[in-house]
Amino acid sequence: MDATKTGAPHTDTHSKDGASSLGLGLMAAAMGLQCLGAPSLALAESAPERGLVAFKYLDYVDSQPGSERIRVKAPALLLMKPVSNEWSMSSTYTTDTISGASPAYHTQALRKMRDQRHAIELSATHYDALGTQTYGGSFSKEADYLSKGIFYAFTQSSESKNTTWNAGVSTNSDQINPTNRIVANETKQSLDLIVGVTQVMGVHDIAQVQVGHYVGQGYFSDPYKVFDVRPRSRTHNTLLGKWNHYVEGRQTTLKMSYRYYDDSWGIQSHTLNIDYVKPYAHQWTVMPYVRLYTQSAASFFVNADSSGLPFPPSPSLDASHYTEDQRMSAFGAHTYGLKVSKLIRQDTTIDLKVEQYQQRAGWRLFGQGSPGLDPFAAKSIQFGISHSFD
Repeated sequence: MDATKTGAPHTDTHSKDGASSLGLGLMAAAMGLQCLGAPSLALAESAPERGLVAFKYLDYVDSQPGSERIRVKAPALLLMKPVSNEWSMSSTYTTDTISGASPAYHTQALRKMRDQRHAIELSATHYDALGTQTYGGSFSKEADYLSKGIFYAFTQSSESKNTTWNAGVSTNSDQINPTNRIVANETKQSLDLIVGVTQVMGVHDIAQVQVGHYVGQGYFSDPYKVFDVRPRSRTHNTLLGKWNHYVEGRQTTLKMSYRYYDDSWGIQSHTLNIDYVKPYAHQWTVMPYVRLYTQSAASFFVNADSSGLPFPPSPSLDASHYTEDQRMSAFGAHTYGLKVSKLIRQDTTIDLKVEQYQQRAGWRLFGQGSPGLDPFAAKSIQFGISHSFD
């Protein structure tokens, strides 16, 4: 299932431009994988002494007034094993089932759909005294979408290990064959680049800055939506800043991040994340968090026209590109979540996370918006268990 069909939260449209499904995006974040788009704030790597196996299960549902839309059920399994003093191997397997109704345009004309996707990622990491090198590949297949990718990333620390540089590159090749046969054997190729630096600022503070650049060529339109013809190329740039601060008196950690995004389609977005991590007695940890998001509309987005509903508005006769996908509009969004984890044995941890997402055109901070768009909401529940082993 191409993510552009799901009506998912809009952050997904800024990652792989629909190359991976909603389930993959959410589960990758849940598993804490070191993907190119979101490296963790950490010091220089050291070779793991023990293996790790982790399981996550996600139940996600989104809706608009009067109608449940998309539901995703996605289990994922991660295995990491050191194979020597200098190497470790990792693999992740994800399968997600997506069902429900996806809008043909804006938030109107819901169409029933169901799909299942299987994805696997394999990687190998080499460790030395001051850095790491990771080599990997990914494969994802569903009824109408096939994606293959490879990636390389490295970190390098200073002698003092107070400064760590990171960089990476990934490339994907996708094939699209929608079930409605609007197109056949369409393709899309993409290249992602990132570079960043993490700096220990003192006993209680770590900061990170990272920049990214994406280039894609091929089929970006959504074949399941009416009036959807998008450019066959897309580039975007990102600037990410993170800051972790440990409050010694309260034994808590405050995590903040800001992300700026702009692309060749005219979309600009701002994302602010705030996490508050508090440990408690008996190995409990509680983390409430909030995410605030706003974006402008794509230059070829066709605004909703409430006077003509339920029929979709027609694009301009001289328009070469147009879309009525709500994710391409100007809007604002709020996400509130809570994660609770507990160390139940010396080497086993369980966790539970609940999240609520709300989206409104009127919450945007800039851009024209579309007052005719229905509000959008999503909620998810995620359970996980991880176990370290020799």
